[in-house]
Amino acid sequence: MAAIAERRRPGRLVELRAEITPASPFRLPRLTGADRMLRRRGGVLERLLHHGQLPVRVRVAQPQPRLLIFGAHAPTRAAAAYGIARMRFALGVDEDLGGFFAAFAGDPKIGSSLRRRPWLRVARRPEPFEALAWAICEQLIEYERAAAIERRLLARLGRRWPGADADGGSLRDLPATAVLAGTAPALLESFDLAGARALALVRAAREVAGGRVDLHGADHERGWRRLRAIPGIGAWTVEMLALRGQGRYDQLPAGDLGLLKLVGVALSGDPRARAQEHEVRAFFAPYGEWAGLAAAHMLAL
Repeated sequence: MAAIAERRRPGRLVELRAEITPASPFRLPRLTGADRMLRRRGGVLERLLHHGQLPVRVRVAQPQPRLLIFGAHAPTRAAAAYGIARMRFALGVDEDLGGFFAAFAGDPKIGSSLRRRPWLRVARRPEPFEALAWAICEQLIEYERAAAIERRLLARLGRRWPGADADGGSLRDLPATAVLAGTAPALLESFDLAGARALALVRAAREVAGGRVDLHGADHERGWRRLRAIPGIGAWTVEMLALRGQGRYDQLPAGDLGLLKLVGVALSGDPRARAQEHEVRAFFAPYGEWAGLAAAHMLAL
């Protein structure tokens, strides 16, 4: 259920406010990510997004367990509404997880986590292209190094909240796909992104900017097939896009190092063991359409 209020702020910005009752137990995330795109101040999350070329600054607070307040500032009502919708997706506040709880609350692997953390969600990105771009940046390197690359990309190419508003001036959003599509791979390499990944990122941006891949469309699989045709984009990258950018809990990034370690230890008892991807998929197969969320609970144990 949502209650929505609107007013126009001085300077012709629209302010849209929505009060949301989460569909399942929910807790506002405390961690905001090393790329610094999401900011938390005084218990309020803040993020810069874009509706086309229009900037949207979204804030989210949770004053009560069953109440979230979303506020968006943008040049138009449509842009503000879009920003709220994308942050609702990123946080997963509208998802009814009752079926997941009913099926697996007694599960020997994840049942204890479900009972202790019914509010746990997959860490999503508001925009699917953001999930794709960051997955490319994070291929086969430690997260801290990948996050440093992402921060350099945002500092050089990212979009900012316009004007001299000190409160929003430090917020960054990804550059538009058309900008990344026209970026020289050598510039991305200067941020410490490997050459093959820099080229893959530019090619992926060209597919999206050119309309050949619709990441918001209903036919996810069609876009995945086209992306997989780009050298340097494999199963893990597309599965990260699906899970973190398109809300597909049935997609499991089985090549993730954390999951390879987790399943390797679970199967062998050896703390140094690493599973194979097919073993990870078999391990989470019983969770079916919830495999991605089950993996998040396993990693939280």
